[in-house]
Parts: sequence; C-alpha cells; structure tokens
Amino acid sequence: MTQDSKTEQLEIISYSKGSFSSAKKSIIREIPLTIFLNSVEIVTLLCISDHLKELAVGFLKSEGMLNSPDEIRSISLDEERGIVEIATQRPNPISEKLFMKRTITSGCGKGSSFYSVMDSIHCKKINSRLTISAKQVLSLMKKLQSLSDLYKSTGGVHSSALATPDRVLIFREDIGRHNAVDKINGECLLKSINLDDKILLTTGRVTSEILIKTGKMGIPILLSRSASTNLAVSMAKEMGITAVGYVRGGNFTIYSQSERVKD
Repeated sequence: MTQDSKTEQLEIISYSKGSFSSAKKSIIREIPLTIFLNSVEIVTLLCISDHLKELAVGFLKSEGMLNSPDEIRSISLDEERGIVEIATQRPNPISEKLFMKRTITSGCGKGSSFYSVMDSIHCKKINSRLTISAKQVLSLMKKLQSLSDLYKSTGGVHSSALATPDRVLIFREDIGRHNAVDKINGECLLKSINLDDKILLTTGRVTSEILIKTGKMGIPILLSRSASTNLAVSMAKEMGITAVGYVRGGNFTIYSQSERVKD
C-alpha cells in the first residue's frame, strides 16, 4: 500500500503571515470498513486503507470476540466494498447479542467499544520484569515520530508501534488512535507474537480504552506522546501497567509502576 493510495491531492487556501494563498495539499483518505463475524454485521470503522484484515482481527480481539488464531476459520477482504468477513470455528455468543447494533466510528473520542471500564477487572495483573531506561523511552518516541511520513505530509493520522526497549518491531498508523493499536493487536494475534516483554507506543491520549486494550494484550509498558486521564492512571495501577505520558522535548511523566523505568 503506497502513501499515494492513502492520500488525495486537494486544492486548499492557506493563511500565513497576514496573507492568503492557494496550493495543493495531501489530505488523508478516510474509508468505511464494515466487519462481519460469522455473517453478523458487527461494526463499521472509519480508517485508512491499509492492514485492514489486521484491523478487523485486532478490533474483535480487543472486544473479546476473538482470543486465539486457532479460532479463525477464514478471513476475506473485499476492498472495493470495504468489507472484512471473518468466520470462526464456533459461533460467538457476544457477536450474536450485538446483531444489528452497528456503530460507525473512527476509534477516537466516543468510539464503538462494546466493553466498559469494568473490563479492566477481567484483565490479568501484569507482573512482567521488563524494564526500560529513560534514554530508551525518549529514543523510542523519537523513532515513532520519525517513521510516519503520512503524518508529515497530512498531519491527519495517529501512530502506534510495538517495540522492545531497543527497537521498533511493528509500526502502524490510522486516523484513529484506537485503530492504530488494533492493527498491531491483530497482527500480533495472527502471528502469535509474545507480548509480555514488549512495549506499546502511541501518539494518542492515554485513556481508559487504550489502557484496557493494553491490558488485554498483556503488554507491561505503555508510552505516549500525549497525556493521561485520571481513570487511565487508576486502571494502570490496578493492572500493573507502567504508563508513561507526555514523552516529548527530552521529558516525560511516569503515571504508574515507575519501578520499570530505570535511570
């Protein structure tokens, strides 16, 4: 998937230093993706047009409708119609309850998450011994920001990455910060990637939904370029997740489980 297929050149008017001028600018392409699970329409996500199978799998994993790659019988993508159909070995009772409860969302703000904050209770407490240095925190966030050519050209996407303390392993981006995380979640499920020694990075706010996604993935450290909410901090402490926010300009804030961040 090329950057050209994810953007469109539009004529715009810009204002700078007291004057107007016309120019062409790259604008992000936003598409609807409807997810079907066992022929039941679950949700329509607004997203960019890459890694759509992984996004669908990651969304269903985050919502508790998939837990293992062995559950998946088939995945089919119709890019022209914007549809991903996933069939599992056995029916899923959650998806049956959600029949006709279709929501359209970009995964930002008031999204389509079917879980509630009480889901954090069902997340296993993370007891990973993984640690990261302050220098590595800053280095990883700098790397995350450098990887997004799409953000540099449009300013219209969030970025997420899966990493070790030393390097970025998977990088994904989307118009919604939740979508970017779900793309990573889906790829990790499909490839059976172990996550208890990994770090999740995001450019988006650290909210309760992002914390729940991180907890369900079993990732011990979450780094964000943005700030955290109080509910997310409370959840991070309950789930044993090291939440680090506002990583920028050589500074950052540790909200929970500070013992994993070494000098």
